[in-house]
Amino acid sequence: MLALLFPGQGSQFVGMGRDAFDASSRARETFEAADEALGFSLSQLCFEGPEDALQRTENQQPAILTTSIALLRALEERVEIRAAYFAGHSLGEYTALVAAGALAFEEAVAIVHARGRFMQEAVPEGRGAMSALIGCSPEVAVEACEAAAAETGEVVAAANFNSPQQTVIAGDAAAVKLAGEKALESGAKRAVALAVSAPFHCSLMQGAAEKLAVELSRANFQSFSAPVVTNVEATANEDAGRLESLLREQVTAPVRFTDMIGELGNLGVDHFLEVGPGRVLSGLIARIARRSKRANVSELGDLEEAIAFVGEAG
Repeated sequence: MLALLFPGQGSQFVGMGRDAFDASSRARETFEAADEALGFSLSQLCFEGPEDALQRTENQQPAILTTSIALLRALEERVEIRAAYFAGHSLGEYTALVAAGALAFEEAVAIVHARGRFMQEAVPEGRGAMSALIGCSPEVAVEACEAAAAETGEVVAAANFNSPQQTVIAGDAAAVKLAGEKALESGAKRAVALAVSAPFHCSLMQGAAEKLAVELSRANFQSFSAPVVTNVEATANEDAGRLESLLREQVTAPVRFTDMIGELGNLGVDHFLEVGPGRVLSGLIARIARRSKRANVSELGDLEEAIAFVGEAG
């Protein structure tokens, strides 16, 4: 059984999607639709940079979504895909909703452009931080955050449960640093500060969630071609009426990626196809569901392998 997965922030690179744009009419249409929806050349930003502009959260989010959908459309030109489920990491959940037909691409691009801006504006520059705690259980990470929050009176919490041995934490910079130190004392192998512009998926994003709620209230959510496993609940959802609240809560809630992959496995998924720039999710899945089969479509050269993979999945 096949599931399609889509990456979140941090997977971008200058030049992404250019080969698909040149070779696939449907990929080209996708980039052109994004440019029109946003009122500026997102395609040029993806293909040519500059890198610092591409890394800005408000640009990075629509850029990754657009590239992911363009690669998916290029693949669909060559093979019929019968995905049983869809899922995505943070931003990637919006891509999954587009792939499932629950949200129009043009609407999704505009929403995540606003989402990125709201998230960037929610916390003054320099106040927040994120760190990856590696080589410890999620329980150790959570306990370290709770202890640091109690000691500092500041915000720090688990933001991404990425694998059984990797948890990303987010919050006020001093509290994040202290939580990392406490995790190391409890046996974590490393605490790696992440180069991000804001502390995502924690309560400091409440202002962004409130602003995003206005945008989501205007969205035209539709029926699903297949369920999407959500970040917030790590369960399969195909109720369009729940999307507004789920996506609002997603801004401040942790991404339960480990549980999402576990749930997909419980539902019978044994083939995971990651579609979008980079290969981050496939690496995480290899640590969560080691017996599963995995493939990527990160660039045009991956299409032939992906076609065979889709055929194998049935």
